[in-house]
Amino acid sequence: MGVMIAAFMRGVTRLNDVVGRWIALLVFAMFAFLLLEVGFRYLFNSPTVWTNELTQMLFGIYAVMSGGYIMAHRGHVNVDLLHSHLAPRKRAVLDIVTSAVFFIFTLALLWFGIDMARESMSSWETSYSAWNPPIWPVKLAIPVGTALLVLQGLVKLLEDIAVAFNLDYYTPEESDSEGEQL
Repeated sequence: MGVMIAAFMRGVTRLNDVVGRWIALLVFAMFAFLLLEVGFRYLFNSPTVWTNELTQMLFGIYAVMSGGYIMAHRGHVNVDLLHSHLAPRKRAVLDIVTSAVFFIFTLALLWFGIDMARESMSSWETSYSAWNPPIWPVKLAIPVGTALLVLQGLVKLLEDIAVAFNLDYYTPEESDSEGEQL
């Protein structure tokens, strides 16, 4: 494949890798907040009004922002009844065909996520709970995370096309040097 396509594929995968590694750190924050809530509730008999809601919001961001990273590292679940028994080229062809469903779903999620985030940001939406934090950042994470997933899906599609049609291509996991190709 061309140098520009390989650079695009490498850039998207690196971006998702960096975002995924930073987003993974939210697990420690969620753990700390839940531990804090347990301590306040059972040791001091003084539960907080904000820790559970903040943890839920952080988990929402964690869930939607990690999709591209998981796809880059082939961590999404597959139904392997047929897929694992196929030769690599046939598997790539099947993945190309089924990628239509992936793109229909993710592009619809992106479209509606942008609309939902725009509406939420326009009113600086809050949760209307006792703590009442802003929830527009959580809703903004939906289209951002979905866009990263769509881009990584495009990288996967390009890899599958290269395998299916026996083209030279660059897989980001195999090398870090700029111009190296298979």
